[in-house]
Amino acid sequence: MTTAASVLTIPGPDEPWHTGTLLGFDLETTGKNPHTARTVTASLVLLDPEGTVRAHAEWLVDPGVEIPAEAAAVHGISTEYAREYGMDATTGVSEIVATLTDFMYHRVPIIAYNGVYDFTVLSAEMGRRNMGDFAVAGVVDPYVLDKHVDTFRKGKRTLEAVCELYDVTLDQAHTSLADSVAAVQVAQALVAKFPSHFDVPLETIFNQQIRWKAAQAASFEQFLRRKNPGATVSREWPVEKLSVPDSVG
Repeated sequence: MTTAASVLTIPGPDEPWHTGTLLGFDLETTGKNPHTARTVTASLVLLDPEGTVRAHAEWLVDPGVEIPAEAAAVHGISTEYAREYGMDATTGVSEIVATLTDFMYHRVPIIAYNGVYDFTVLSAEMGRRNMGDFAVAGVVDPYVLDKHVDTFRKGKRTLEAVCELYDVTLDQAHTSLADSVAAVQVAQALVAKFPSHFDVPLETIFNQQIRWKAAQAASFEQFLRRKNPGATVSREWPVEKLSVPDSVG
């Protein structure tokens, strides 16, 4: 994938974030806990302002650990397949982070559904390899946007459920490429339905989401504490604070 100027349409610093090129991003991993999960696949897909896919990149990574059967059942990648065909995890993580950082530098909005999971996974991967901090910026998370504009809607908020709500086709769910494209299309559907909420520059929507996510988490925590007084919900976005990293292996 390239960030050549001929491919990108980038709004100015005072223009709405959604009027130019959008980059969909998704990971599939070894588990649900972003602090311990390892990367298995990653996808980046560029869509132009008309919604046409202009370029995409995919990674298959050997995570260096066993892929649990329940995770393989979701994304279809077994331990044996990843070991035979996947790239070294350190190389893969380095390439994924470098590519994302390049797009962040160019101010291309990175659309990631429940992106705090994906960026925490990558940050933890970097931490266990002493690769430094991941300075995440320019993320737009349709999960956070949807909860902001339709806070009290009942039912699931999975990508599949939200795609159905906003009439977005999701083929091959739980493959990182399909989920990346769907995340962008859900973001576009949200903008079309609630333009007054989201017609702001990229830096503004990024900072708003930090506040919105914190408020959403606090509300959910309060709800959970009706039955479990000790329940806690992370308020952090787009990366949760990392514990002491485990070692590679």
